[in-house]
Amino acid sequence: MASYTASTTFITPKETKKNWWIIDASEGPSLGRIAARAAIVLRGKHKANFTPHINSGDHVVIINAEKVLITGDKLEQKKFYWHTGYPGGIKERTWKKTMSGKYPERLMRKAIERMMPKESPLATDQFKKLLHIYVGNTHPHAGQSPQKFKFLRTNKNNT
Repeated sequence: MASYTASTTFITPKETKKNWWIIDASEGPSLGRIAARAAIVLRGKHKANFTPHINSGDHVVIINAEKVLITGDKLEQKKFYWHTGYPGGIKERTWKKTMSGKYPERLMRKAIERMMPKESPLATDQFKKLLHIYVGNTHPHAGQSPQKFKFLRTNKNNT
């Protein structure tokens, strides 16, 4: 009887290669599908050599964040809540008010942040690679030559 020993290979931080991806939020799927895919890429789970305790994820640049597709009545019904710290200081803002306000990219940032792991130094480092969400079509990361992310190849329902 032949004995077979399987060994798991883990990569080191020196062996990781960071790529840059660009996602155009105006031309494709809904907010949730973009946020889910961005969270996977930021963690590095799309790579064959994924290691849970190493920050092996890629950078994600999202453009046209104000034109993202939001289905149903979520713009009117969904709300963000926060508390000021004073008695009676609960505040709320609808998604519609957020999207028409000064910072419409915050909706995309919150959606991705809530799909990432919470409260660890590794999660903080992984989320720092998402600080590239822009309103409009221009971004200052052309020097990194980001690759365009094709959503249709990942799932046929992304159209």
